[in-house]
Amino acid sequence: MNKILLAVEDLYCAIGGREILRALSFTVRESEYLSLIGPNGAGKTTLLRCIMRIVPFQGGAISLLDMPLEGYSQKKLARYLSYVPQSEDRYLPFTVEEFVMMGRYPHLSPFSTPRTEDREAVESALRMTETAPLAQRKFHTLSGGEKQMAFIAAALSQQPRLLLLDEPTTFLDPRHAEKIHRLLRGINRRLNIAILSVTHDINNAVLLGDRVLILKEGGVKYCGAAGSVMQGGLLEETYDKTFSYTRHPQTGERIIVPDVINHEG
Repeated sequence: MNKILLAVEDLYCAIGGREILRALSFTVRESEYLSLIGPNGAGKTTLLRCIMRIVPFQGGAISLLDMPLEGYSQKKLARYLSYVPQSEDRYLPFTVEEFVMMGRYPHLSPFSTPRTEDREAVESALRMTETAPLAQRKFHTLSGGEKQMAFIAAALSQQPRLLLLDEPTTFLDPRHAEKIHRLLRGINRRLNIAILSVTHDINNAVLLGDRVLILKEGGVKYCGAAGSVMQGGLLEETYDKTFSYTRHPQTGERIIVPDVINHEG
C-alpha cells in the first residue's frame, strides 16, 4: 500500500465565531485520487484552504510526509502541494506562458531568471494541458475552459506531490468538463500525482476517485471505497433527499440519474 502523503487529524476550524470544521480526520496516500463531496456549507473549500494555510485552524493537526504543516515554509510547502481554486473571472495582465512560469516560484530564488529545468517544466505542463498553442495569448482573452486549463498547467509546473482542486469544472460546458476530467485522471495515473478534488458531480466523484470523502456539517460522514457511495442510503442521508439510480452502460457501475421535474399548467 502506498505511503501516507497527507494526514488530517481531529481538525477544528471556526471563522468569525462560526464552527466550520470539527473533529475531521482522513488521509491521502501517494498517487491516490480522493474525491471530496458534500452539501453546500459542509466545509469543503475551507478544508482545502486550511491544508494550504490560507485559512488558520484552531485545533487538530495536518501533517505532510509525517511532518507537521507548520514545519514547512510556504515556499517549501509549495514544492509538495499545488492548489487550483474555484474558477474566477479576474483580469491577469500576463501571457499564458508567463502565468504558468509563475508556478515555478517554489524552485526559484528571488529575482532569478528561469533555468533550463524551469523552462522544461513549463513546456511540459503546457503540452500536457494542451495549452501550448495558447502560450502567447493574454490570460484575460481566454475562454473559461482555457483559463482553467492554464491554472492546472501552472499548478503542474510546480511539480507537486499532491494537487488540490476546488470544483475544477464549475461553469464549464460538457466538452471542457470532460476534457479536464480526462486530464486529471491522466495526471494522477501517468505522473503519480495524488489528487484531492472537491466536486458537486457525484457521478464523476465515484467514477474518477479511488476513494470518496464525504463531509456534512463540518465533519466526516464517510471516507472509503468509491463504489460504496451509491449503496445503503448514504447519499440520501448526506443530502437529505432521495436519488434514483441506474447502471453505467460501459462500466456497469451504479450512477445517479437526474430527477424528473413535472411541470403543471
